[in-house]
Amino acid sequence: MLEVAYVSAPQVNLRDRVAAVYTKVGLVKNGERVDVLDRDRRFVKVRSAGGVEGWMEQRYLVNQQVYTQIQKLTQDSQRDPIQGQGTTRNDTNLHVEPGRDAEHLFQIATGEKVQLLRRSTAEKPGTAAPPARTAAKADEKKSSKTPSPQPLLEDWWLVRDTHDRVGWVLARMVDLDVPLDVAQYAEGQRIVAFFVLDEVRDGDKKVPQYLTILTEPKDGLPFDFNQVRVFTWNVKRHRYETAYRERLNGSLPVTVSQESFEKEGTLPTFAIRVKDEDGKVTERKYKLNTPIVRRVLAPGEERPASGA
Repeated sequence: MLEVAYVSAPQVNLRDRVAAVYTKVGLVKNGERVDVLDRDRRFVKVRSAGGVEGWMEQRYLVNQQVYTQIQKLTQDSQRDPIQGQGTTRNDTNLHVEPGRDAEHLFQIATGEKVQLLRRSTAEKPGTAAPPARTAAKADEKKSSKTPSPQPLLEDWWLVRDTHDRVGWVLARMVDLDVPLDVAQYAEGQRIVAFFVLDEVRDGDKKVPQYLTILTEPKDGLPFDFNQVRVFTWNVKRHRYETAYRERLNGSLPVTVSQESFEKEGTLPTFAIRVKDEDGKVTERKYKLNTPIVRRVLAPGEERPASGA
């Protein structure tokens, strides 16, 4: 049985021979399956799905294992709640794992829309941060030991593109499509996710009310976000106002829904996952009865002292 491989570049020319002068005999495209017929140093002879045979560089191919990993990643993320929409800054590879050295199969073009699903971190190859400074002590001055440099971490997003292909991309390669109306209130923080909770009528138009999830403007943090803000629309002043703000160490995903609350009627709700000092994650639910946001307590749960 012939070895199977997949094209990992946008498109690659097939050549009739491995030589400085050659004739183009065909073209294969990103994700296309090919049969491997022969090898010569860094070149591979393949047969395309259309039956065309020719030589191409090995670096533009990945094996069956990488393809299977991508398929599993796509399958496992089908039910992941979308945390926001983004746009790619550059041509970007979809990696099977977070990390620049991780294998990839598909490549998405500059300006393509993607759905953001999950965040993770990975070490940046070949770099390390300087050791953290500590207070000088007499016995430390005598010691010749130097703290080991810590690796720099980069943020990565698991995304789904417009062709339903899933993979990990470097977070800085994607701009979150945050509406300007709320982006202007970020106050120097990084918005990592946003959601429309509902809409209110102001004259002859409907205006969305937003939940925004924010964090500090740097990579490698041990939490996905540390601030939650809800923006409601003041129909008298025709402007957004902060209806709720809370600081905490949170983990994605955040989910948004609608729920019936007897006399209050059906209200928008959102659930966030909070991480404590021991790393334990618990879920908190909130409801928006414009302009008031309140915790929805689980059976037997006591309201926190802060009244959140």
